[in-house]
Parts: sequence; C-alpha cells; structure tokens
Amino acid sequence: MTVLPRSAVDRRTVLLAGLSAGAGAVAAAALPVGASAADTYFQHGVASGDPLPGGILLWTRVTPTPESIPASGAGPQVDVTWQVATDAGFAGVVQSGTVSTGPARDHTVKVDVSGLSAATTYWYRFGLAGTWSSVGRTMTAPAATDAVARLRAGVVSCANWEAGYFAAYRHLAERGDLNLVVHLGDYLYEYGTGEFGAAGKVVRKTAPEHETVSLADYRTRHAQYKTDPDLKALHASVPWIITWDDHEVANDMWSGGAENHTPGAEGDFSTRVAAARQAYAEWMPVRLAADGHIYRRLRYGDLFELSMLDLRTYRSEQADGAGVDDPARTIAGAAQLSWLTDGLVNSTALWKIVGNPVMISRLDVLALPAWLLGPLGELIGVPQNGVVLNADQWDGYNADRERLVDTLRAHRTKDVVFITGDIHTSWANELTTKDTGTADPAAAEFVVPSVTSDNINDYLGTGAGGPLSLLAAGLIRSTNPHVKWVETDGHGFGVLDITRTRCRMDWYHLADRTRKDTAAKWVQGWSVGRGSAKIRKESAPS
Repeated sequence: MTVLPRSAVDRRTVLLAGLSAGAGAVAAAALPVGASAADTYFQHGVASGDPLPGGILLWTRVTPTPESIPASGAGPQVDVTWQVATDAGFAGVVQSGTVSTGPARDHTVKVDVSGLSAATTYWYRFGLAGTWSSVGRTMTAPAATDAVARLRAGVVSCANWEAGYFAAYRHLAERGDLNLVVHLGDYLYEYGTGEFGAAGKVVRKTAPEHETVSLADYRTRHAQYKTDPDLKALHASVPWIITWDDHEVANDMWSGGAENHTPGAEGDFSTRVAAARQAYAEWMPVRLAADGHIYRRLRYGDLFELSMLDLRTYRSEQADGAGVDDPARTIAGAAQLSWLTDGLVNSTALWKIVGNPVMISRLDVLALPAWLLGPLGELIGVPQNGVVLNADQWDGYNADRERLVDTLRAHRTKDVVFITGDIHTSWANELTTKDTGTADPAAAEFVVPSVTSDNINDYLGTGAGGPLSLLAAGLIRSTNPHVKWVETDGHGFGVLDITRTRCRMDWYHLADRTRKDTAAKWVQGWSVGRGSAKIRKESAPS
C-alpha cells in the first residue's frame, strides 16, 4: 500500500494510508485559544468520542451564569450553538445546529453529529451568548470496507486525582500522531480525600472531599476532573472511545453491590448506581444504548474492530475457592458474552481488538511469597491465604473465560488482542487456559499501567524499580510462563500501533506522577503478528 507525500493527499487519504508524518502535522496545528469569556462559559473544555464513518459525538459543558456551577441545579435553560468545519479557522463549516441544555442535565451538551465524510479530520466548537468555546479536533472512522494501512491509539486507565497529575494525558496530547484514545475504565475515583492518594500522600484534594454517593457528588467529581488542563488538552485533540470499570461507581463493584458500598450508611446500592450512571452519561463523550448499556463495537475500515466491554454491570459477586469454577457465575453476563464471542468469530476485520477493563490472563500466585501476596492482595484482590486466583478479574470467573477461549479455538479465530487496564501495572501476556497450554495461546493481551494510581512499590513502601520490585516481576514470570513481561512500578500510558501485519503496544512511564512537568520515557514494546498469538519483544520505536 503506497504512502504518498502529504501534499498529494487529502485528510481522508492521510488516515487510510497511515501517513503518520502527515497525521502529526495535522495534530500539531495550533488550536485557537478561547477568550476570557469563553473560559467563563466553557470551563470544562470540549471533547469528542465514538467515531463512525459518517459521524462523531461532541461534548461540552456550559456555565451560563455564576450560580450555574456543576451539581448546583441552578441556572437557566440555554441554547448552545455548535459547528463542525473542515478547517481550524471555520471557513468551511459543514454541519451546525443548536441544542438546549439546563440544570436537569447539569448544563452538559452532547451532540451526535451525522452526515460527515468518512476518514476525515474535522474541527468543532460550541457557542453561547456570542462567545465561542476553545476548538476541538476530531476524526471520523473509515468506511467498513476501506483498506486501512495503519492506526495509532493512546491507551490509558486508572486516573486518581489525589495521587498525582495527569501528565500521561499531556504526553499523549503532545505526540501529534494519534488517531484516537481508548480509555479502559477508572476515569475517576469515588474515594473521599485522604482515602487513596500517592502512597498515602494527597497530591491535590478531590472534590467533593467526601466519598461520592449522590448524583450531586458524582457530578461534582466529574466536573473537577474536566478542569485538569492535561485531560482537557487530550480530549480536545482526538476522539476518545471509553468504557467504565468499578471506580466510576465504587471499588470492586458487581451487579448487586460493591466492596466500597455500605448498605444503610450509604443508602441503597441501586440508587447509587443510578446516580453514578446518570452523571457519567451527562459528562462523558460516549454513546449509551437506549437501555443504558455501554458495551459496543466500533470499526476502522478493514483494519480492526474494537469491542468495548462492561465487566461490572452484569457480573456475579466475587468468590473464593471452588466458586470461581461455578458455571452459573459470570463476569460479563450471558448476553454480553454471546455478543462478544459472536462478534469476534464473525468479524471480517484483520484485527479483533477487545477493550477489556480487567485482566483476562491467568495469574497463578500459589508459589509467591507472603511479602508479595500482601501488596498483590491490596492492589488487585488476590486473597492473602495464597488461593490461586484474582477474584475480581477473569480469574474469578473461569467458566466465562473458558467459554470465550473455547469458542475462539473451535472457530479457529485468530488475531484477537485484548487491551487491558485496572491493575496499575504493565504486562505483555499470552492468553492461555488449562486446555490450551502455553504452546497454543488463544490471543494476546497488553495491559497498560495507571495514569496515577498506586502500584506495587507504593504498597511495598519502596522506590520505583528497586530490588524488591524486580524480584516480584521475576517471581510472577517464573510462576506464570504465559506472562512474557511485567513491570510493577511505572505509571503512564500505552500506544497501540496497528498495521496490516502486526499489532504492537509500546509502554511509556512517567518519571514522577506527583510533578506537573514530569517527563515520560519509553520502557518496552511487544507485538503480535497476523495469524499468531505468540508475542515478541520489540526495540524502541524510531
């Protein structure tokens, strides 16, 4: 597939040909900065999400009067103008309209724009009272049958406000070569101030200062996150595809409760879930189905299809011991698991990518020492008695995992890659079960670190990259031969680079999550080739 000079192609061809240099030039174009009035009306930035071949979802939040602060329930109903253009100066406006918002939806605005061209870069903005917001840049997806040579996505998870600054988002926004961002959950955390900081230290206080339980609480927390300048910059630079994990409601959530929910003292759990989900629907650039479900599938030409999962809403309560093998227990729910397996088996895309909130690869811990089991238990739910499971991840729901893997093997479905968050650490795995054995993995899995949330060295109370952390990583690999690489200390992000012949993840770690200006460095790269689930180590990208 020929890569042409940028001067010879339009924006559609740039995406279809995978011209990273041209895409970088587009991303680096200066976005107009709003005036002070824009900062008053549009305090929470702009965002786009869920790109389709002919459409995109646009988001903002307006503060029309001083009393119209988030969660206040105050302020007037207002009409907000929106525009989509083919240039950053808005000389070529191709779609526009007006949408009404008010206190009932916390003055948030979501516009599902259609009638756009496929695989095209657009700029968008919102207007109120004669003032325009800052300008966002977005891209539509290629048509399903288009031959796409390459796509690059930022991959992130677990951004805890009190544990540091969102420099990972800044570094992604500054790259200039991304087509989208995939967020795998824990976009925010529900804890009150001081309950989950940076190794016990609060870097910056969360709002509200108490744990989020009510609709007003969740709205306030979402609003605070969207004042972060690095988060705002990344939202404005590329479209996001997002799913939720547990902390968008409460830690270790399952369908009927959560570890961090106390019935009575914190009210009815279903009421809390409804409040959290309403705030999420208002404040996030994501399409939810009419019944509220978030699992969905998006496609980028013939190159890949992305299945985004919800592994909290339908799951059975976490269990220990023999309960993890109970075929009646589920992590995905019967309907979603069927949707996932059918989609993977029948997909005509070259790559089948699964946005997977919690790790699907096995983690056998029976041979690990107590000093490591303690921090693992704190971090990812491994029982400290040494039982061989991680009850909050797919390890706690063996039947669902085996149904999925057995279906892939029965249909000889290849080129499946799970991209995973949740456990705050970096992993490159081959997906195996007791039936596959390590010689015949069913899929690859790439796990990205947290943006800021604590990991192994924080629980051990040691410095990052110290002897205990290196020993821990070695012990995990020796006990789990399907784990080809694990790094237990770094915070940062991943970059997924997909071509027609291979799918590669590169990991970047921050020097210091507690510093706004912290640097990031490349630490590892792993890839899987077409037709194989065996992964291989890569050198640093050129």
